Amino acid sequence: MTTILTMRMTTEPEGNDHSLSSYWFDLPQHLIAQEPAKERSGSRCLFTRRSDSESTEGHFRDILDQLRGDEVLVYNNTRVIPARIPCQRSTGGRIEVFLLRPGDQADEWLAWLSPSRRIKPGEILQGPLVEISVVERCGSSWRIRLPKNTDLESVGEVPLPPYIRRDSESTTPLPDHIKELDRNRYQTVFANKPGAVAAPTAGLHFDKPLLDKLENLGVSRIPITLHVGPGTFKPIEAEEIKDHRVDPEWYSITAESRSALADAKSKGRPIIAVGTTSLRVLESLPHLEPGPDLQNETDLTILPGYKFRHVDGLLTNFHLPGSSLLVLVSCFHGLENTRALYKNAIEKEFRFYSYGDCMLIQPREVE
Repeated sequence: MTTILTMRMTTEPEGNDHSLSSYWFDLPQHLIAQEPAKERSGSRCLFTRRSDSESTEGHFRDILDQLRGDEVLVYNNTRVIPARIPCQRSTGGRIEVFLLRPGDQADEWLAWLSPSRRIKPGEILQGPLVEISVVERCGSSWRIRLPKNTDLESVGEVPLPPYIRRDSESTTPLPDHIKELDRNRYQTVFANKPGAVAAPTAGLHFDKPLLDKLENLGVSRIPITLHVGPGTFKPIEAEEIKDHRVDPEWYSITAESRSALADAKSKGRPIIAVGTTSLRVLESLPHLEPGPDLQNETDLTILPGYKFRHVDGLLTNFHLPGSSLLVLVSCFHGLENTRALYKNAIEKEFRFYSYGDCMLIQPREVE
């Protein structure tokens, strides 16, 4: 049965399409990846050049044949924390604690509680090897307290996105090999700054042998940190996407990375963002210039008409329809070109979303 991509057309000109319907498409359920590729660098990849409607198909490891050797890859070194904690109430009812970010006080967190309609401040939730105190409601989230020096790796679970099915309602325990797979593979090989509740998925395709070969080729790597929040899965609800804002996310850049970026810019080396998170951090900077360690929040929402200042190329996975990430990619590569890539990916049965395949949008050819 043939499935036709339906990223809907509008009469607005290319690069100025603010209609949400233009970023919607139908995806066969079986193309939503439930497990990662057997080998990280063995995932499939569409290679294209920025603003080019044509693409070639290969595996991610073929990136070695695609790059010249003077490129700079900017990657997100955030580490996903085991943010899901299955608990029970004193009444016996099940409840899930989803950690969002540390609170202002030691051992406190902001968290989602689900279901939460009968939760009251002062309640104690019993989790695996831990008791969690409910302090107070804070808007749509709750302030909770964990015991001092709680080892999250022992009590929490990998916060997989909802489209990766691991039946939390089932009374049958998840097989150990699946648990171990998620712990290892829903994490990049260069993750070393804990704080994210979702993986920067473009980085999942790199393995250490490939990184070594890229270094030997002459490709440089520069780390930045953006702790991916749950807002990454937040759909655009406004029909006019200009009315949507991306939730703020915390980022940091070391003085060393800032100097390396400034040096790359001054020498005209192509800067390729590994993922939309890295791109948003780079484009949140007024200038690529040396300076001290930098910490800030960004709510940069990239919409049609945005002028990219620092990023020349982008490695990214295939994103959900109607998402801010798909809008971002379309702004970077052009809406029609992005439609063509997604149509090609669906026809060739690429795997979509976090555990899925990817595309490399290379910098424009130098004339």
